[in-house]
Amino acid sequence: MDNFTYRYPVRQRFGKGCAESAIKEEMARVGRNVLLAYGGGSLKRSGLYDRITGWLHECGKTVTDYGGILPNPTYDKVQEGARIVREQGIDFILAVGGGSVIDCCKIVSAQARTDGDIWDMMYEEHRLPTEFVPMGAVVTASGTGAEQNNGAVITNTEKKLKQPLVGSYHSFAILDSDLTRTVPMKQVISGAFDTLSHCMETYMGRPLGDNLSDEINEAVMRNVIRNLRALIADPDDDFARGELMWDSALAENGLLKLGKQTDFQCHMLEHAVGAYTDCNHGQGLAVIHPALYRHLLAEGKEKLARMGERVWGVKGRTTEETAAMCIDALEAFIREIGLPVRWNEMGITDETLLRAAADTCLLMPGCCKAFTRDELFEVLKERM
Repeated sequence: MDNFTYRYPVRQRFGKGCAESAIKEEMARVGRNVLLAYGGGSLKRSGLYDRITGWLHECGKTVTDYGGILPNPTYDKVQEGARIVREQGIDFILAVGGGSVIDCCKIVSAQARTDGDIWDMMYEEHRLPTEFVPMGAVVTASGTGAEQNNGAVITNTEKKLKQPLVGSYHSFAILDSDLTRTVPMKQVISGAFDTLSHCMETYMGRPLGDNLSDEINEAVMRNVIRNLRALIADPDDDFARGELMWDSALAENGLLKLGKQTDFQCHMLEHAVGAYTDCNHGQGLAVIHPALYRHLLAEGKEKLARMGERVWGVKGRTTEETAAMCIDALEAFIREIGLPVRWNEMGITDETLLRAAADTCLLMPGCCKAFTRDELFEVLKERM
């Protein structure tokens, strides 16, 4: 393993039914003016919005709404949130939702305390923000693990780019599996596959040899597969919901990445497609992963074979055969859980958009293969 220093700032409040007590305890530590951030209408339709605002009022908080954060949050929405924080004198941001809401709020937190433009600061000046509005997260849609780190993925519609930005860590994350019932099962499945993707992207990063982080990762991947199957079979399986929520946290709290350089080429390619199509993140990953892995089979065969044996339970006569069987098992699982394997299943039929995505995606140094943009286009085009 490579050298590392590990420090982790996010306090975890995990457990079925823990949301009310956890929110009330955490609110005792924060200022009076709270920005309540959320996405679409599901929070209000489920009644969770009224419950949370009621708890905040019981704690003596003044609540300012910041709703309408869409999947694939935009940079314009970030700037709107930052203006609200400044104008209303917000002391604390409470993000309630999944990765989109949480990612958006990380950058709102930074932009509200920064005079310059965060996007330009990172990509042109190569500087990171250092001051933030305090924030916490109540997770309703697990899978992204966004509440566990300070990275965010934001779509700049003007530039046609969907790329990472660095913002604030949350002081706490509330992981109440009951709250995942407020989102459709299709979204739960997509989120769980995103967790599996995070694990694979970390696992396939350099160095490719055996190490403790990867052995822990194998256990998390097996757990995701087992519990996603269990939850699809019985959506009322509370144990499976909780396991998937903690899987999501472990995949992105840094533990699996210690001593490694991660891959995440599949994520960057999907982000680029999302900038042009606004597609569902987990579904896009499901389409890309098998094709991308077939293109790096020669370079990554040892690690793919190890994943095949230890995660998917397959073994061929040779390393190459086992690696290929691993990719086949992954694609079969994607079909089993009802996710797409081709772009036309997602309504994406314009090849020129895929060319643009390949030409603008970030190229990742941690990938075991140095892809050209032409080959990344071939990866995308094979899934038409």
